Amino acid sequence: MVSRVDSAAATRRALLDAAATLLDLGGPEAVTLREVGARAGMTRGAPYRHFADKDSLLTAVATESWERIADQVHTLRTDPTLSPPEKLRGALHALIGVGRDQPHLYRMMCSPPAGDPAAAERAADRSQEECRGIVATLVGEQNSRHYGALLLAGAHGIAGMELSGYLAADKWHTTADEVIDTLVHMVTNAGAMT
Repeated sequence: MVSRVDSAAATRRALLDAAATLLDLGGPEAVTLREVGARAGMTRGAPYRHFADKDSLLTAVATESWERIADQVHTLRTDPTLSPPEKLRGALHALIGVGRDQPHLYRMMCSPPAGDPAAAERAADRSQEECRGIVATLVGEQNSRHYGALLLAGAHGIAGMELSGYLAADKWHTTADEVIDTLVHMVTNAGAMT
């Protein structure tokens, strides 16, 4: 028999999955609590028992995405078979991959959260600290914040330019992946000089 806690967790999971799907399909405008409930196969009122409003639900979806990125970057950071540049490249690809695969979600993740800002900020901070841990292996702890900020700003710029179509290969004669490789190379070289 399923406990009440397990049932509530399963309901919350189904609601988050339904909201993420709707967000992918049509952006934040496509996400309504009623539609989320319907897509999850529940009553119209079910979402209201788990989330105060649409903003809280969407913030929870964005928070989960930051947590997934943090988990991916942690796995990369602790993988003894990867070199530090490979770890860094993978971390940048994890963030940019959300922009490529789930542009509506990416835009939400990179906007001030409207629902529970503390939870979203903690998750984003964890992701950033995991990335900074990789950067520290290349440039040292003292320089890791500076170069970490540079890399995250670069990754965000790459994702944004890709989403808007402004990183066109015919204009810049390069690709996003080549720009990522350049950033990794620059930081690796900076670390070698320190």
